[in-house]
Amino acid sequence: MDRPPALLLLLALGLCCPGIHGQSLEMKVRSPKDITQLRVGQRLELECQTDRNSGAFWIHQDKSGTLHFIVFISSVSQLTFSRDQRTSPRFEASKHNTVYLLVVKSFTPQDEGNYFCMMNFNQMLFFSPGQPAFLPVTTTVPAATTPGPTTPGPTTQCGITEKDSCQKTSDPGLCLLLLQLLAITIVLCRRKAHHNPL
Repeated sequence: MDRPPALLLLLALGLCCPGIHGQSLEMKVRSPKDITQLRVGQRLELECQTDRNSGAFWIHQDKSGTLHFIVFISSVSQLTFSRDQRTSPRFEASKHNTVYLLVVKSFTPQDEGNYFCMMNFNQMLFFSPGQPAFLPVTTTVPAATTPGPTTPGPTTQCGITEKDSCQKTSDPGLCLLLLQLLAITIVLCRRKAHHNPL
């Protein structure tokens, strides 16, 4: 009998690592004070501050809502970037005690979006709130013209006018993030079970 992929993933996760739960975490992401004034080419540093020493993931949600795994920083400071690379042309990462640092080397429009930190501790997943990082919106003042018919205001990426808030709409990307992180946890649990057989 066919089952939805999300259900199969949750069932597999329950068998692999019972007791994993998504919660809002006791970690916090710290950004520079000038993050609202980002410029193209600027170096951006984000810190994930925790009270644990069990490794952390950094994930980027772009403006379209697509999620991108960036890097896993282990408890012994080993780095695994996407596609199992040890280095990345766009990012740097490091660990200092229980602070996990992510650096965007040269900020570009494709780096805009929300950044999340995630940790797996005692078979439980902990997620940080998203840290938004966007370039300033540039507005141009139109030349004086003869008043014409009223038109709707410019739309944002959410498809609503700038007077409204994008936060009013639900974010399906968050659900996708959870499913991707659950898949990563399954892989980690299998590796742990392989190295530590009962």
